[in-house]
Amino acid sequence: MPEYPPGRGLLAGKVVVVTAAAGTGIGSAVARRALEEGASVVVSDRHERRLAATAAELAELGKVHAIPCDVTDETQVQALIDGASGHFGRIDVLVNNAGLGGTKSILDMTDEEWSRVLDVTLGGTFRCTRAALRRFVEQGGGGVIVNNASVVGWRAQAGQAHYAAAKAGVMALTRCAAIDAAEHGIRVNAVAPSLAMHPFLAKVTSDELLERLERREAFGRAAQPWEVANVMVFLASDYASYLTGETVSVSSQHP
Repeated sequence: MPEYPPGRGLLAGKVVVVTAAAGTGIGSAVARRALEEGASVVVSDRHERRLAATAAELAELGKVHAIPCDVTDETQVQALIDGASGHFGRIDVLVNNAGLGGTKSILDMTDEEWSRVLDVTLGGTFRCTRAALRRFVEQGGGGVIVNNASVVGWRAQAGQAHYAAAKAGVMALTRCAAIDAAEHGIRVNAVAPSLAMHPFLAKVTSDELLERLERREAFGRAAQPWEVANVMVFLASDYASYLTGETVSVSSQHP
């Protein structure tokens, strides 16, 4: 297992907003890494109790502000962007991490199950992207959006029709938003993780499936959430200044 890297000031002076940041997954890992890289961070999640606990823990590392938000609600999304820029004076980076999964054969999937996954995972990314882009333009241009996609946006996996369609949509949204935003000096990119291990995933996934997914990976193991977060931090930093419209696979799986 690689060692956890020290901060290098890659996001010094930046204000970063992270959705679905409560708990122990990729969102909270991104928030932690952003703080360690010198950013001020707004964490958001629809689970208010877990969000407050995460914010309290992260506050030991730097400036953190928590704003509850359900990304399926446009009013709450706008309140997140307004609240973040109001608290810190501006925003520089949005990390769209909110998503909803589940395993169900398309033969048995209901309209409600399909729509719910699409609304959170793709619709939520769209709403937050639109609100952040408008704020970046109001601020005079510049800014970065990093979306969380998935390798299942590229490949087939049983029981994942709704999630795969949503994540493929996030990839397409990333490409198109990047072109729309380029004239304003805004970059939009995505990462595509495969298997990022954290306690909640281990609790809701069978050992058999986890082992099968791990065998697909070049290193024979799941990624740690911070390993995915590191790539997101890179994309948010000035080191990726000429990179836009791309989806970076944080896995050996790609087209």
